[in-house]
Amino acid sequence: MYKSSLITLFLLLLSSTPLWAAAYSYFDVDCTGKRSPMPVIGFMQSHQVRDGDTMLDIARDYGLGFNEIRLAYPEIDPWLPPGGRRLKIPTMWVLPSTRYEEVVVNLAEMRIYRFFKRYGMVKTYPIGIGRKGFETPLAVCFVVERQKNPSWTVPPAARHKFPRAVIPPGPQNPLGKYWLGLSAGNIGLHGTNFPWGVGRRVSHGCLRLYPEHISQLFEETPVGTRVEIVHEPVKIGIKQGRIYLEVHPDLYSPHRDLTRRVHGLIRQAGLMQAVVWEKVRRCIDKKNGLPVLVGRI
Repeated sequence: MYKSSLITLFLLLLSSTPLWAAAYSYFDVDCTGKRSPMPVIGFMQSHQVRDGDTMLDIARDYGLGFNEIRLAYPEIDPWLPPGGRRLKIPTMWVLPSTRYEEVVVNLAEMRIYRFFKRYGMVKTYPIGIGRKGFETPLAVCFVVERQKNPSWTVPPAARHKFPRAVIPPGPQNPLGKYWLGLSAGNIGLHGTNFPWGVGRRVSHGCLRLYPEHISQLFEETPVGTRVEIVHEPVKIGIKQGRIYLEVHPDLYSPHRDLTRRVHGLIRQAGLMQAVVWEKVRRCIDKKNGLPVLVGRI
């Protein structure tokens, strides 16, 4: 039953137009026919700001978290972006350096990747993560529970904010309409009644998705699905012979020098002579989460 519904889902995905529903192939092939071991998915877009737009609305419309649009445009007032301005929309991502097994969460970029190895396809969604003092743990775990319209048991640290210990299903429930419980502690993947928390450090360790995204992920993710939670602020990828570097702020070790990490990854990939080091340095300095073209093979 699950396999049948998954096939149907992919047919819908490949014919749908909204970006937030897109599935991407991660088998990038160069001119020699060789597959890239470090794929890059998606593509950059543009958006002309309309009257009444906020940066939060624009982010959600393009399947981005607030952090992604904020890092790209730190100088713009998120509530009053200048009308008529054309923005580059960062809907392009270097994949984390994992085995592409089922679900991968990268806390550094506040993004989740759902891999379908049978099809060589991946979908990606923005997330909100644990705030300071309640950091989402790094782990390799599994989905152990699936619930629609869950109740939420308020953790002790938040009891003073709520009138009751258990919040029933409904618009006041921070879990939204779907819950995927994980085997790592008391955390899970879920929706939210506060969509602007996606792309922020706001939870008690759980991973929050937009309502339109968790409804998809819930259908794609049965009990037993492997979930790997990593923290990779630096990623390197290759697309059609172009080398991209993506550097994010290091949320969990904010004072760590990322330059050594970048150099190590470039050396490990055998790209020391292929990159333009001035572009690499500028990318490290900005740490804006955008895939930057730093060289060619």
